[in-house]
Amino acid sequence: MSDTTADGEADSEGSETESTEAEANEIAARYDEAGGERLLTFSADGAEATVAQNVDGYAMLKVRPGPNGDELERYYGFDMALDHAAELLGVAVSDLPVPDAAADMGM
Repeated sequence: MSDTTADGEADSEGSETESTEAEANEIAARYDEAGGERLLTFSADGAEATVAQNVDGYAMLKVRPGPNGDELERYYGFDMALDHAAELLGVAVSDLPVPDAAADMGM
C-alpha cells in the first residue's frame, strides 16, 4: 500500500500529516473535502464508488457510483458503506485501501 500526503508528497519520517490517497490491490482511493462533504472515492478497472459524509462528520454515509453520482444508499456505519462500495467495484471489502484522513468516517 502506498500513502501520500495532501500535497502529493510521500509520507516521510514521523510526519503527522494524514494521508489523503492510498493504493492497494489495484484499487486507488482518494479522500477530498468539497461542497460541504467528505468524499472517499475508490477507483478500480475504470469503475468508481464514493462514500460521502457531511464535513461535520455526524450525518449518515451516502454511497454513490462516483463523487458526482446519485445517492444509492445511506448507512450509519463506515463498515457497511465500505461493503457497498466494494460490491459496486466487484472487489472484496478487505481489498479497499482507506487513507488515514478517512478512517474516522461514520457515526
